[in-house]
Amino acid sequence: MQYNPGWNSSSVNLLHVQAAGPEDSLHYVWSSIGAPAVLLVATQSPSSALRVNWTQLLSASPAGAIWIDPPDSVVYSTAVVFTKLFEFSEAKPLGELFYPTYDLSEFSWDSLNHTLNHTALTAELRGVPATDPGSSFSNGSLAFRVTAYEAGGRDGHLPSLLHTANSSQLEFILAGVAPRGNSSRFVLEVATVEEAGAVRRLRSERSIDDEYTPTIFEVSEGLAWAGGDPAVLPSPHPVPPQVLSLVAEPQNSSSTLGFLQWKATAYGSRSPRREDGIQCRAQGLQAANWSLPVSSIIQAYFGDSLGSTCTISALNVSFGGEEGEVYREKRYLSWSVLLGFGEPPRDTFSPLVISITAVALGTPLAMLLLGSCLVLLVQRRRYSEYEPIN
Repeated sequence: MQYNPGWNSSSVNLLHVQAAGPEDSLHYVWSSIGAPAVLLVATQSPSSALRVNWTQLLSASPAGAIWIDPPDSVVYSTAVVFTKLFEFSEAKPLGELFYPTYDLSEFSWDSLNHTLNHTALTAELRGVPATDPGSSFSNGSLAFRVTAYEAGGRDGHLPSLLHTANSSQLEFILAGVAPRGNSSRFVLEVATVEEAGAVRRLRSERSIDDEYTPTIFEVSEGLAWAGGDPAVLPSPHPVPPQVLSLVAEPQNSSSTLGFLQWKATAYGSRSPRREDGIQCRAQGLQAANWSLPVSSIIQAYFGDSLGSTCTISALNVSFGGEEGEVYREKRYLSWSVLLGFGEPPRDTFSPLVISITAVALGTPLAMLLLGSCLVLLVQRRRYSEYEPIN
């Protein structure tokens, strides 16, 4: 993990996380220069390196300021940008009331270096609006908490996402921010950038197992949409609770290049429990037809192709029930999403659940077989008391 590699100032934030394997390496570049974003690059070289031209990156024309050396080692690259935070109230009988949008590219961000933990492989990017007329952020902040992994496992906090060494977790946190309405709900707009040849698809998975995330039986994967104004919420009939995955696939293949994965729940506590759950809904994957908010690292890496050959997709993720009471009471919201390369992790039944199921199903079957044997044995002894007639 490197903070602002090659730059001594902490006035801007750029965090480079690299995972090196025997024959390849993965690069995650997180930054709040402009809209907060992450650049993901997979290479075929274990010694590939991130290069940054800081003078150009901080200029008005950052195209070409970020690249991977050697360039021909790159096999796949994508980006995720967190663009806007919407707040609306479902006040009755007036219907939906939208408040002024929080544009994340206009936030003021704290130095990420203060929260960087090289041992736990975590860092937190925390910010507030540069101008806050309503003082909603006077006692609160918006944050993105990043966690990298050295091996596979499961996160210790709900929703207990399963991860691999090829993935990282991002936790979106809204803490202490005063809602502007009595029944406010929040919506996070997320955009992805894909180079030519790759497409995004939203997948949904269901499971009868609620061992790790009680009451959540479906996982969703995806992120992109087709048409429509991203500033307007899509249909009020969202995807039901699930595990979602936003996967990137080659146009002529079913193999998976990368993914975003999350469970359809958020939480209203720093130490989440089952009763702290907040409903989370993915409101449509669409091909974005608007200009991407300025994010210097995205422009710096993709350059001119960002507006020509690259595909920009977006998704709205909403938090809260019909009345938004959980957030209004606790003033805390956290939502976790896993992002990485290759196929997203898939939950399986743990040995404990398999053992319990085997005992639950095996015991009646064993009793049935034993009873049948006893009945046959008793019947055989009953008839064996008589001598056959010669």
